[in-house]
Amino acid sequence: MLENKFGIVFGVANKRSIAWASAQALHESGARLAFTYQGERLKENVESLTTDMAGSLVLPCDVTKPEEVEEAFRRVREEFGRLDFLIHSVAYAPKEELEGEFVDTSRDGFLVALEVSAYSLTSLARAAAPLMTDGGSIVSMTYYGAEKVVPNYNVMGVAKAALEASTRYLAANLGARNIRVNTISAGPLNTLSARGVANMGMMLKHHAERSPLGRNVEAREVGNCALFLCSPLSSGITGEVIHVDCGYNIMAV
Repeated sequence: MLENKFGIVFGVANKRSIAWASAQALHESGARLAFTYQGERLKENVESLTTDMAGSLVLPCDVTKPEEVEEAFRRVREEFGRLDFLIHSVAYAPKEELEGEFVDTSRDGFLVALEVSAYSLTSLARAAAPLMTDGGSIVSMTYYGAEKVVPNYNVMGVAKAALEASTRYLAANLGARNIRVNTISAGPLNTLSARGVANMGMMLKHHAERSPLGRNVEAREVGNCALFLCSPLSSGITGEVIHVDCGYNIMAV
């Protein structure tokens, strides 16, 4: 489905990452991929995961540093010539902001969460768009805490709300270039970033008990949706928040 297509994936931390599940689905469909990592601590993880993906690139990129973003896309242009899709699976807030009450959010914590988790989508889309010469797809990851109050999700819920609004504005801006922008609202998963949310175990139990499918979503199910959104099968879809959460979001309780 994605033979002779090129993409870049932001946010792979380890084998449990939604970004990695997405990358596996995209690779298996024939795409050639570039991956980024933030700092030497994660470099080894990303390199070990991508060893068997022939032709893949592994590039340093801290999304809060414009010079690193610019260099990552320069390398992609040099190696691939163009881009067909981008996966944004980047989110962060200081751990102390993900417990207690939102009203106690610090100014610094708020700014960090919004810059890393929301503004980065805009900065990466701006850098990617000139490489999407044949159109393209930009896919990010959000969560239901952007729509409803989730205990302990706090400032990350506000950041995800900003991410969802950014998705709509970017879709409107980039549609004329045939670039589609969508976000996937995944159910809770036991990822590295999710472990920073207090009482994550209770959240997983609550979702499984109340979702229509009676279970939690699996990372590969989210990855398969990312594949769909990066493929021609979703050519008429842009500016959307697509829930992949076993139906949890439709329930009133």
